[in-house]
Amino acid sequence: MRPGWIEYVLLGLLATFWGASYPLLKIALETIPPVSLVAFRVSVAVIFLVIVMQATGQKFPRDRETWRKLAIQSCLNGFGAWTLLAWGQQFVEASLATVLNSTAPIFVVLAGLLPFRRQAVGARAAFGALLGLGGVILIVGTDALAGLGEAVIAQLAILAGAMLYGMAAIYGRNFSHLGPATTAAGSMLWSSAILLPASVLIDQPWTLDISLRSLVAASALAFFSTALAFLLYFRLVRTLGSLGVTSQAYLRIGVGVGLGVIFLGDVITPVMGTGILAAFMGVLLINWPVRDLR
Repeated sequence: MRPGWIEYVLLGLLATFWGASYPLLKIALETIPPVSLVAFRVSVAVIFLVIVMQATGQKFPRDRETWRKLAIQSCLNGFGAWTLLAWGQQFVEASLATVLNSTAPIFVVLAGLLPFRRQAVGARAAFGALLGLGGVILIVGTDALAGLGEAVIAQLAILAGAMLYGMAAIYGRNFSHLGPATTAAGSMLWSSAILLPASVLIDQPWTLDISLRSLVAASALAFFSTALAFLLYFRLVRTLGSLGVTSQAYLRIGVGVGLGVIFLGDVITPVMGTGILAAFMGVLLINWPVRDLR
C-alpha cells in the first residue's frame, strides 16, 4: 500500500524530535551522568507509553518469543547503540561524529544487497542514501572528514552504533502484529531493566546535585525524543520501510541547523544550503513511491 502524505509529515516530526535531542543532551549532561540520564530517559518514556497502551487498548505480549525479540530490538535501537555512540563521541570531533552517526541508511542499503535480505533496495533509493550522506557532509563541512583514521576504535564504535540503528529498522518489521506503543514500551522496558541497575551501581544517583535546567532537558528528552519519537518510529517502520524510516538521519541534521538559526543566531552558508537541499533530495528519492516511476 502506498504511504499517505501524513507518513511524510510524521517522518519530518520524527527528525525534529531526534534533531532536538542534541542540544537537549548537552544541557542534561551538565549535571546528570550519561548512564543515569539514559536510565531516566527510558524509564519516564516507559511510563508514558504504558499510559498510551491503556488508553488505546493495547496489551503486552504474553509469549516468550516476542519478548526475546523485543530484547534484541532494545539492544539494536536502545542501550547497545547508545553505549557505542556515547563512548565513541568522547574521542571524535563532533562534526565527524555527526557524519558517521548519519550512515544508518547506508547500512540498510548494504543489507538490501545480501542474499538473505528482508527488504530489497532499488537503485534510486540507494542513490538517494548516498546523496543524503553527501548532503550531511556539506552541512557539517568537508573539513570534518580530515579526522578520519584518527581515534580509529572510537570512529568504528560510532559506525557500529549507526549500523545497529540500521539493523534495528530492518528487525523492527518483526513487530507488525503489535501496536507501535506496545513495541516501543516493550523495548524500552528491556532498556530500563538494564540501565536502572547500572545507574545505581555506577552513578549512585541519590548523591547527584542535579540542576533544574538539566532536569527539564532530561524530561523533554524522555517525552519528545524517546516516548513520542519511538511511537512514530515503529509506525513508520511499517509504512515507509526500513530505509524510509532511517532516512530521517539526514533530515535531522537540517533540523539541527534550523534550530541553530532560530535560537542561536547561526548563519546558513551557501555550501550548507546546498547540503540541506541534497539531504532533502536524498530523502525524497528514498521515499518516492516505486509505482509512480513506472
